[in-house]
Amino acid sequence: MARKPNYNFERSERERLKAIKTAEKAEAKRRARELGQPEAPAGPEDEDDE
Repeated sequence: MARKPNYNFERSERERLKAIKTAEKAEAKRRARELGQPEAPAGPEDEDDE
């Protein structure tokens, strides 16, 4: 028998985890700025090595 879904709890857990991840990224950016290091690109680089 399947369990009864608890939508409010599941949504709050997703939001909590997203907030933690966002805070970690912001902290990493702040540290990089303090150290004067360039930030790593988020996506694939568009370099052509032809």
